[in-house]
Amino acid sequence: MITLNRIISDPDLIAKALTKRGLDENKVKEKLFSLIDLDKKRKETQIKSEELKSKVKLLSSEIGNLYKSGKADEANKLKTEVAESKTKMQSFDEENKKIKAQIEELLLTIPNIPHDSVPAGKNEEDNEIVKDWEKKLPDMGNDALPHWDLAKKYNIIDFELGAFITGSGFPLFRGKGSKLKRALINFFLDEAEKAGYEEVRPPLMVNEDSARGTGQLPDKEGQMYYMEKDNLYLIPTAEVPLTNMFRDKIVSVKDFPIKITGYTPCFRREAGSYGSDVKGLNRVHQFDKVEIVQISHPDKSYQLLDEMVQHVENLLKKLELPYRILRLCGGDLGFTSALTYDFEVYSAAQKKWLEVSSVSNFESFQANRLKLRFKDEDGKTRLAHTLNGSALALARIVAALLENNQTPEGILIPEVLKRYLNFEIIN
Repeated sequence: MITLNRIISDPDLIAKALTKRGLDENKVKEKLFSLIDLDKKRKETQIKSEELKSKVKLLSSEIGNLYKSGKADEANKLKTEVAESKTKMQSFDEENKKIKAQIEELLLTIPNIPHDSVPAGKNEEDNEIVKDWEKKLPDMGNDALPHWDLAKKYNIIDFELGAFITGSGFPLFRGKGSKLKRALINFFLDEAEKAGYEEVRPPLMVNEDSARGTGQLPDKEGQMYYMEKDNLYLIPTAEVPLTNMFRDKIVSVKDFPIKITGYTPCFRREAGSYGSDVKGLNRVHQFDKVEIVQISHPDKSYQLLDEMVQHVENLLKKLELPYRILRLCGGDLGFTSALTYDFEVYSAAQKKWLEVSSVSNFESFQANRLKLRFKDEDGKTRLAHTLNGSALALARIVAALLENNQTPEGILIPEVLKRYLNFEIIN
């Protein structure tokens, strides 16, 4: 979340910046100035409480001296005054606690400030293409099969059986389809390791503090699977547990950049998603993904963002998939992100682009929620920057690989994956 000090320093500038997200500037200002007023009230009650604490301390000392001097009546009067002061002090402390909770609640509703390079816009139609596929897009002809038909033809993904076992959006991979997924996971993890990321296998469920720390709560509460009895959430992305490894931590500036990668299944309710764009693997409730996360010095985070974008781009090049890179506009930007690049691959049979990765810089937004800090060289404690990216999400990658590599003889395996498999064609 945005720090309160930043809001106090220039609420007008922040309100103006948030209009890139399509928010009403006057309504944002109203919320920001409410926060400033609450903070003033908090400081006033704090001062009153501290004044009473000083008074109680002074009177308590006098009471002891009065008792020693045999002036019990005067001492008892002061004891009554001390008791009354403590009651008032408790009242101020309780009021202060309520105000802090109000401030926290309001701060959690304010999205991150978009980076200067983020284009203004309302939705995905206003996203900016920063790199487009320069070669001719693959044309598989009118007889090309979409991946759901290919999956059935070669018995590698069973959507109906997955729906029978669990429900729609939970595909069952089998045979060469399952091995292809495993090969992709190993390939992505190996490439991340080469790039200096430490591999971690995190828990698949997180508690409320972890979900709030990375911004899934309260913004994406309806998109997560929730286990009410245990008050735990199935992770929508490995970003959540990987970044929370550093919650409430002060890391060393010498450790930057901290680079973590992890493979996990991901679970998303995707409530309200209907239509042809959700068919097959286009949108599912459970999918596999390799995530890369970096904890960075604030001065280096945008350089590292560029490096992460390059990393994802290299993966797609090695898979020989047509891709393009988009800079998300303000209206399509995630709640916690300051700048996000999306990667899309071309699905030849469907003749459409499918999003397969988002690479984002959250600046200090998540770190402030997480209380993730570092000591600078001058000894000052500062908030770190956090970044993450999909490297990559498997469901749509598999869809594009199947469609783009289909031949009359079967589905050809990309060269880079052959060393992970004992076959070169799915037939």
